[in-house]
Amino acid sequence: MRNIWTICRRELYAYFVSPIAWVLLTIFAFLSGVFTYIISASFVRYSLEGQMSGQSMPMNVNEQVIAPLFSNIAVVGLFLIPLISMRLFAEEKRQGTIELLVTSPVHDLEIILGKWLASVLMYCALLAVLAADYSFLFLYGNPDWKPVATGFLGIVLQGACLLAFGAFISTLTRNQIVAGAIGFALALVLWILNWTTSFGNSVAVQVLNYLSIVSHMDSFSKGVIDTKDLVYYVSMIFLGLFLTARSLESMRWRA
Repeated sequence: MRNIWTICRRELYAYFVSPIAWVLLTIFAFLSGVFTYIISASFVRYSLEGQMSGQSMPMNVNEQVIAPLFSNIAVVGLFLIPLISMRLFAEEKRQGTIELLVTSPVHDLEIILGKWLASVLMYCALLAVLAADYSFLFLYGNPDWKPVATGFLGIVLQGACLLAFGAFISTLTRNQIVAGAIGFALALVLWILNWTTSFGNSVAVQVLNYLSIVSHMDSFSKGVIDTKDLVYYVSMIFLGLFLTARSLESMRWRA
């Protein structure tokens, strides 16, 4: 555990001494602020229009503000997560330190977990900006806190899943741009798998829909923690880290 935390701190330090963390935080803060303002302003406008017209329009902050915000932020993560994971092992290869890393007395699993945990914490740092935006909703509104808490849990699990596969892709190349591009392509494929539901309801379509990372986020944004969604995310994280371990093991033997 000590080695995992040491590697994790080293990776976090590498994020914040380079422009990567600050650029990502700036982009995320800007987009998160824009989405929060637009969706909240629309909610207030519709509410005022309903009051002025004398029509009782059911308005729910959780359903009409918080859930759409989580959906939009998940899309933003689709672009930013590959930028977080692309350097995990590709940078080690580029600098020529990967051989020292894989031949060190540290276990492969400790290396993988340390780097992956650092990337997850970096992603959580981005989500902290979103939490600051949500604080204004609690300050001026009265949303239910449970969908917010479960929504954050779901979006963290979704990001951790993509980061696990991003770590695996980063072991396959020394070029960060290539790792980022492939990571984005894989994330996009996992994202659009649920589009197959428009082609029917066959067994193959149901399987593809289950493999989509989007279809498992809906329950979390509604304040529901479904066991099948937890099993999916945990299984996908395990698969991504398992593939990373096999790839790193092959590099150890080559070294």
